[in-house]
Amino acid sequence: MRNNLVGRLLLAAGLALVPWLVVLWTTLPDPYPAQHWRVVWVGFDALEIAGLLTSAVLVRRGDHRAPLASIATAVLLLVDAWFDVMTAGHDVVLSLALACTLELPLAALCAVVALRPPVVASVQATAVLRVAAHV
Repeated sequence: MRNNLVGRLLLAAGLALVPWLVVLWTTLPDPYPAQHWRVVWVGFDALEIAGLLTSAVLVRRGDHRAPLASIATAVLLLVDAWFDVMTAGHDVVLSLALACTLELPLAALCAVVALRPPVVASVQATAVLRVAAHV
């Protein structure tokens, strides 16, 4: 019952945001100077670095949390590619090239890591089954 309620709340929230998109589209100015632009981009890329390094460590350890770190990192990389391309201005070709050769392939790799079961878990399960068979 709880999952059903959570599912309904998430659905309602998602649907409620659709009119908000219309409001944003019709009221936001096209060019807009942003404060702390450099801090935003450096901070965002620092989060990507932290995600990639965390994912790497967890994958190497066979930690069951590796898929969580990997999917979060994939999302960060996808968002970075989107904003790089959409805010590029005259450098859109370079932004597209970086997105297609770096950010999107890394996001895909992280998604693959997130979707496959950890190897260590299956090795441990096999070892437990062997021990159990001998008992």
